[in-house]
Amino acid sequence: MRIAWRRPGAATARELLAHEFVGLMTPADARSGARTPRTMCRRCERPLSVCYCAALTSIETRTRIVILQHPAEKGMPIGTAHMANLCLPQASLHVGTHWDESEALRAACADPERPPILLYPGPDARDILADPPTSPVTLIVVDGTWSQARGLVRDNPQLAALPRYAFTAPAPSNYRIRKEPRAEYVSTLEALVHVLGALEGDPERFLALLEPMDAMVDAQLAAQARAPRPRKARPRPVLSPAERLPAAIRERYDDLVLVSGDANAWPWDTPEHALGDELVHWVAHRPSTGATFVAVVAPRHPLAADAPRHTGLTAASLRGGTTIEEFLRRFGDFTRPTDVVCSWGHHGLRMFKECGGVLPGGTFLDLRQAARILTNRKNGTLESYAASVGGAPVIDLPAGRAGQRLGMLISILAAWRALPGPPEA
Repeated sequence: MRIAWRRPGAATARELLAHEFVGLMTPADARSGARTPRTMCRRCERPLSVCYCAALTSIETRTRIVILQHPAEKGMPIGTAHMANLCLPQASLHVGTHWDESEALRAACADPERPPILLYPGPDARDILADPPTSPVTLIVVDGTWSQARGLVRDNPQLAALPRYAFTAPAPSNYRIRKEPRAEYVSTLEALVHVLGALEGDPERFLALLEPMDAMVDAQLAAQARAPRPRKARPRPVLSPAERLPAAIRERYDDLVLVSGDANAWPWDTPEHALGDELVHWVAHRPSTGATFVAVVAPRHPLAADAPRHTGLTAASLRGGTTIEEFLRRFGDFTRPTDVVCSWGHHGLRMFKECGGVLPGGTFLDLRQAARILTNRKNGTLESYAASVGGAPVIDLPAGRAGQRLGMLISILAAWRALPGPPEA
């Protein structure tokens, strides 16, 4: 059921916010006859023709709302998280992918009068519509596609450890300008309407939040109907495979250090999972010199039953590992201030930082992201991508799963450096 709200006598967007619009055409554009870019609203960040600001409302809440938005979602012109942030004075919107060191999240989780809860489904999630918390809370909301949201929760242990709440939408979404993977999925703003209604005990009051979304949907559909025209593809420069690689791989080979780490990790459905993953195996390799670094670090928490199988190391060797302090001192001696540390994803680097490690020069290169840019697609796991590249390292690899994964990184880097560059003029 579609719910439409209009305030009697409300000013139009053009009348209400005329002072908020800025033209983007320069004098040089005018003289050259260049096409005038669309005038944008500084508040809702939408073109004037589809601005929804006249429909915005302000609703005070006892609930504190913290919206953690995936960077890819920030550029979506028809997203609703920014809209919710404009309507809810107790809301804050933050963009990023790694939150364990975020001051905003730390402050939100440290409020004893409004303890944090996470709006995210899971086997242990409580139904927030049927069984909402009875006292004020800080509501943590992840904004992004379902794939992006899964990654944000998976890669941030502090988020994953929060009490989870979920719900089944009591009505279909009116978000007709963006396709959801399943009919019962709703936008971030619609989710907040349902959830805040339950948390605040007044569902009717939050229906007004739907007004700007309805205005945006109606304006967007009307604009598409008025001016249906095919989009012209912008010509893109043709880059050689080598040119699509990060500059550091092409230009700073002597500074590259490949790293791989493994964890003492408890299953998510055990009480010890709240302790988080801790680094117990760290290997590194400098391709330019062939130097290799290996460290087994003794676990600070009880050793998970599955840790030996997962790491490929014996329980005795794990328990007999070095101290964190000795590991960090040795790795500091191995690295140089100009080094560029390279790994597949962020998990190992995050564990390294959590145990007090500092990257030399603060420079990090995500080889998984580099592979995605190179191939223009998702490449799956490190194992699957390394198998597609082929080749085998010519060094004796360290023991364990981390050593095997380090060998894959070595093979991938060697294959990348053999890619053809731009043709000679």
